[in-house]
Amino acid sequence: MKHLAAIWFPIFVKLGGVGLLALGILDSSFLFAPLGNDVLILALVARQGRFLPALYYAAMSTVGSILGCLLVDLVFRKAGEKGLDKHLPRKRLEYVKRKVNRSAPWALTVAALAPPPFPFTPFIMAAAALEYPRRKLLTIVGAARLVRFTGIAVIGLFFKTRVVRWAESSVVQGVMTGLVVFCVIGSIVSAIGWIRRSRTRAA
Repeated sequence: MKHLAAIWFPIFVKLGGVGLLALGILDSSFLFAPLGNDVLILALVARQGRFLPALYYAAMSTVGSILGCLLVDLVFRKAGEKGLDKHLPRKRLEYVKRKVNRSAPWALTVAALAPPPFPFTPFIMAAAALEYPRRKLLTIVGAARLVRFTGIAVIGLFFKTRVVRWAESSVVQGVMTGLVVFCVIGSIVSAIGWIRRSRTRAA
């Protein structure tokens, strides 16, 4: 895990559960870090190799994701459907709205469980803008995320030796380095887009 910690979100790795909490907030709100919590949980659980820390990491990731979704909810519940038009492409907007209108609980559950590239934040945005009850939204997302992160933690426990060997391979290190660069660039582009669209909406 030494090599993984050195190239993949080293600050978050050193922070442990607090890092997972912070990354969960960022990933579930307005920044771009696909598979961030998943890989970080695997790294931390494989390094610890104990059951209670694994549950702790899954719980912290879940809380971070809930808080990130709350930030999105606060923005888009106020912005309403008009706010969605500024932040989502028309095709994706129609798809997400259709799914949320048809069955919001099911749509939110699938979005919270599914890995990238399946969209997650757009479903939170749409549910908030369409005034789906906040408590239900956060409860559904929290339950689904806890299942997902606990499952990943269990994988880390049972395959910790393989995870360590996998993480230390040169191929995976190269892929992870590329993923970090991709996430940083994606986050910058996402932040610029949010600022521009917010200014346009305000004007």
